[in-house]
Amino acid sequence: MRKIFQKFWAWYERHYAVNVGLAAFLFALQLFHLYWLTAHVVAHRILGIFLFEPSKLFELIIILVDYTEIPTLIGVSLIYLNNLRKRFDSKSLLYLIFLNLQWLHIFWITDEFVVRRFIGTGAGTVFPVWLTWIAILIDYLELPVIYDTARRFIAILKERGPLASLGAFKEKQLL
Repeated sequence: MRKIFQKFWAWYERHYAVNVGLAAFLFALQLFHLYWLTAHVVAHRILGIFLFEPSKLFELIIILVDYTEIPTLIGVSLIYLNNLRKRFDSKSLLYLIFLNLQWLHIFWITDEFVVRRFIGTGAGTVFPVWLTWIAILIDYLELPVIYDTARRFIAILKERGPLASLGAFKEKQLL
């Protein structure tokens, strides 16, 4: 088993630029979801108005983007696990915790629950309002990690050049 992990981490290191770039891109997509959450759900609860009311098509796009959260959490977690594997870093550990609290949010309190609870559409729920706020706050824990992931990718591009992330694709080593 140890040999399998060694091979995986060796592959991960060889394609670090691609892995971080893909994770940063997928994570940046979550900003659309966070905007919707803030301008549609939170604004309605606090102000009683929608600052953003998406069309059916845009709502579908937001839902599809939200489904990218699962591979994103895995990909970005690997960045911080790789850091911790090399040396302990409290920031990496904290961001790994922030990231993996998202699983609780995804499977425990879904966005559908948040909308139903705050906006009052659909069936009622037995969960209290304070639990809804916790679910929303968990979602916002992504923001510092999104920033850090993008910062890491930009640093890679500055260090290795703008085509560094495409190197593995060019050499067909990714497969």
